[in-house]
Amino acid sequence: MINLPSTIKMVITDFDGIVTDNCVYVDEDGKMSRKINFKDVMGFSILYKNGYKICIISGEKNKAIDIISEKFKVENYQGIRKKLEIVEQIISKYKLNDEEWVYIGDDVNDYDALCRAKYAITVPTAIQKIREIPHIQITGSKSGDGAFREVADAIVK
Repeated sequence: MINLPSTIKMVITDFDGIVTDNCVYVDEDGKMSRKINFKDVMGFSILYKNGYKICIISGEKNKAIDIISEKFKVENYQGIRKKLEIVEQIISKYKLNDEEWVYIGDDVNDYDALCRAKYAITVPTAIQKIREIPHIQITGSKSGDGAFREVADAIVK
């Protein structure tokens, strides 16, 4: 069970491996697609409707991020490898203290941001290095199967 304080104002999250099942599907024409669970989409909706700010920082570029961003007014950064730099910019832009934001990630390019975050969350399928961060919380739900929604529900109690 994810435990977050009522002071949270912003959720900063990775996309693949958190909102998706971390798989890329390639059709015979070479087009790539990803599966998104509606439970996680509803997590974005719940946060948006309750006035929380949401930011996606993804190492990849993905049209699904654009669609979610437009629908739920989510700030997004795509093709980002050094995510901590963007996290620091966001914290500064919104004048957030460490009690007011949470970071969700699952792989090496999330490591520094997760270590920086007072409230760091990952999924059960995250790489070992991430799961071993001392203060990390791990969702009960798998990536792409309600993990993001679990965090949203922990925030909007």
